[in-house]
Amino acid sequence: MTRGRLTAGQIRILIAAALFAAASIWNSPYPALTPLQTIPTFVTLAMLAFAGHRWGVSTASLACLCLFLALHTIGGRYIYSFVPYDAWIASLGLTTPSELFGWERNHYDRLVHFAFGLLWFPVLRELLNRIGGLSPRWSIYVAVEAVLAASAAYEIFEWWLTLVMAPGNADAYNGQQGDMWDAQRDMALAFGGALIAAAIAVLAGKRART
Repeated sequence: MTRGRLTAGQIRILIAAALFAAASIWNSPYPALTPLQTIPTFVTLAMLAFAGHRWGVSTASLACLCLFLALHTIGGRYIYSFVPYDAWIASLGLTTPSELFGWERNHYDRLVHFAFGLLWFPVLRELLNRIGGLSPRWSIYVAVEAVLAASAAYEIFEWWLTLVMAPGNADAYNGQQGDMWDAQRDMALAFGGALIAAAIAVLAGKRART
């Protein structure tokens, strides 16, 4: 890990993530809503570039965040509710998740919220430990709490952005699919992802000490 500047490999990862996000807008099946989904991606990439240049971040953590942004980009292209993962899997001659589990809604948004907790935890813990000066144990605890707080803040921001920019398409943009508990389930999945990542970090730390 290089402190205080981005490595050439990290710059390539950020550029690839930005190009992927930009390409997702082209010929979008939902041109009125896809840009709204993509704006947070570009903002996050800019923040990552600044943070990496200012304080430095490990390539592993950066890759985790860009993987999350790639998953979000796919969801944003199809406004989450219509990601055709069943069709993609069926084209491979495999049983689709909806057939296997009897799903009646599109669950891609659930995957991304879980991935948020799982993939954002490493960089949050790293920054809290290295820059914030927290101990390894406290950095794990605060990183989990930060994921939960950020998940709640995003649900509020998503609600506000919809009311301001797409009030007539609120349900489609938010991906609620008629689920009145959608926001709560999304936050719970992000929390669960962070807890799993925290458990992995604890086990890795114990293994390193033995």
